[in-house]
Amino acid sequence: MISSTRQEASLKELYKGDFQIGAAVNPVTIESQKSLLTYHFNSITAENEMKFSSLHPQEEVYTFQDADRLAGFAKEHQMAMRGHTLVWHNQTPDWLFENGQGGPADRALLLERLRSHIGAVVGRYKDTVYCWDVVNEVISDDTADKETFLRPSKWLEIAGIDFIAKAFEYAHEADPKALLFYNDYNESHPCKRDRIYRLVRSLLDQGVPIHGVGLQAHWNLFDPSLDDIRAAIEKYAELGLQLQLTELDLSVFRFEDRRTDLLHPSEEMLERQAELYEAVFRLLREYRDCIGAVTFWGAADDYTWLDGFPVRGRKNWPFIFDESHRPKPAYERIAALANR
Repeated sequence: MISSTRQEASLKELYKGDFQIGAAVNPVTIESQKSLLTYHFNSITAENEMKFSSLHPQEEVYTFQDADRLAGFAKEHQMAMRGHTLVWHNQTPDWLFENGQGGPADRALLLERLRSHIGAVVGRYKDTVYCWDVVNEVISDDTADKETFLRPSKWLEIAGIDFIAKAFEYAHEADPKALLFYNDYNESHPCKRDRIYRLVRSLLDQGVPIHGVGLQAHWNLFDPSLDDIRAAIEKYAELGLQLQLTELDLSVFRFEDRRTDLLHPSEEMLERQAELYEAVFRLLREYRDCIGAVTFWGAADDYTWLDGFPVRGRKNWPFIFDESHRPKPAYERIAALANR
């Protein structure tokens, strides 16, 4: 049994003068991690429950139950809530791209379906969700392709590049008060950074209602460098939009490391992780005027998507609280930093 009594200082209080402190949650973790979440965090994000396939598996069927539970949790505990995500190449049902007669949907049909979906979802949660990751991960990782900077997808194939602008327009129509973000990973790598900047700059030049850039921040103990993180923050800040770290975790493994022999993190890993979290939070505080929130992609090491990616079944320990929800050295470092 994990104790519900907390002795350490609350993160949301420690950083209340800097930015919101958030965590990704699901219907299981709002119960299993309830005391940790309500004590330390003042914002939540639905891990999967607001994605297209979770909410809208069939054209005439919406399944809001799990998302409603998370929204209710946020309201009950007076937490802010981020919406994640309206347009993505993954976790999107096949029917969306089909015409119902055995062929592909055309542009007009796809965009009308997108408008209807966004209107229903954003409209339903407009009293709870203050911002949305409207478009997620449309930038290509292919650094060799200098001309095409967008990821190939059904969205791009059928609707063309302006499906991105349309999504933001539809979201703004559904909730004019919501902050609307573009969200992506590898956001600190120079090539990807410049492509994200290019996309967002073009949206702003078109008058598209976009208000922020989401830096997923799925980092590890070796990559990216602090210099690259700083350069990315400064580059995106030039856009004049709010920045948020939306999916922060620090894997103890390099991405290409496929070992499966560790049953516990080494002391060296924990120390390196503590040093890096401290350095990252020190850097984020420098830019708190443009960073509105820092959201971890989970809350504690008992549950993380990294236990299944990129090596299925391998345990990872990417957070500042351990599997028993106790503070790790990384927590101690960023707590002490906040008091300086």
